[in-house]
Amino acid sequence: MLASGCAWALVALVALRVRGRTYAMFVGILLATYTLCAIALFPELPAPMRYAAYYAHGAVYLHYALLARPKMRDGAYRVLVSLPASYILAGTVLGLVWAIAIAARHPLPWPWAPYLVAAVGFWQSIRGREQTVDVALDGAQLGDVPARIRGGAAREDTPLTIVQLTDTHIGPFMSVARLRRIAQRAVERKPDLVILTGDFLTMESSMDPTHLAEALAPLRDMPEGRVVACRGNHDHEYPEVIDEAMRRIGARLLVDDAVTLETPKGRVQILGADYKFPRQGRAESLRHLCARFPREPGALRLLLLHDPGAFKHVPEGEADLVLSGHVHGGQIGLVSLGIDLTIPQLFGFPDHGFWARGRDRMYVHRGTGHYGFPLRVGVPSEESLLRVHRTAPREAS
Repeated sequence: MLASGCAWALVALVALRVRGRTYAMFVGILLATYTLCAIALFPELPAPMRYAAYYAHGAVYLHYALLARPKMRDGAYRVLVSLPASYILAGTVLGLVWAIAIAARHPLPWPWAPYLVAAVGFWQSIRGREQTVDVALDGAQLGDVPARIRGGAAREDTPLTIVQLTDTHIGPFMSVARLRRIAQRAVERKPDLVILTGDFLTMESSMDPTHLAEALAPLRDMPEGRVVACRGNHDHEYPEVIDEAMRRIGARLLVDDAVTLETPKGRVQILGADYKFPRQGRAESLRHLCARFPREPGALRLLLLHDPGAFKHVPEGEADLVLSGHVHGGQIGLVSLGIDLTIPQLFGFPDHGFWARGRDRMYVHRGTGHYGFPLRVGVPSEESLLRVHRTAPREAS
């Protein structure tokens, strides 16, 4: 207990001296919660698991201390430090209920259960799920509140095909090599468009555009102009890095901007909304963007909108299809079991899949990587080929 408390204090001090107050507060609160749970849980674990937990426990403090000077580290560091730290932190936080029960002297059975769940989540965090998703833009008038719907029954013989990469978050779970393989698979599926909807980096990868440019280098093999991107919330922390990486791979980065492309499936008009925080006038910004770039006759109109929570602010009829990410599919849920249940959906928040509001449609990608909570649990990452069936074309307003 004393050693853990001293380690927590030391990491918080290093964070404050090296990185500053904001990072120190983040680390202090996170590691305080983790440390208290670990002190309660670890003594209750079976001996072999307990010894492994102590090793990973030390890795947690080392990992967050070294993040005070963030940089991409080699594979050995990820295997020996970052990944064990992520696993044990996630399992311990999942064990919060067990820790509270132990502190209240009413221990629950199976204190190892959250670590078993975390082990499954760890496996899901390093593997994606390839799939093909059909969405039909049938023009049906549905409710005024965003609601989850199926892909629709209407189909075209030659739909527009899109591979979306979002929330790649290069870091401990998403190495440059892994993302490069994902990008290569995306190109091999021969989509009409590759769409990147933001949040590319983590603290580890934020200092050098080379990491992202190398990871997405296979996208240079796409036809010119067919890779289009927008920014997410984390991209505002290092915009110059994102700008340079997008330039190196030949992607068109739309920051409250638009582009019209000719594809084998017809003309596509793409609007890219910059990320706006909830109190930054998202509705007004989206209205202004749509007004600046009116609908073009005969063109499919896509809106790249990193945060699906802003879908409700999109002016009605201004986008045939909105493409979003941001929420990582909720990250914790029962999707892997075939049950479409995640924590955000309990509150009606659009976190993955196909959504509708009126005649407007949105597809929310589960994310290519993840960030924040260390693991995905029951919600695998996504590598989808999206087939867009436009069965009810709209005229320009």
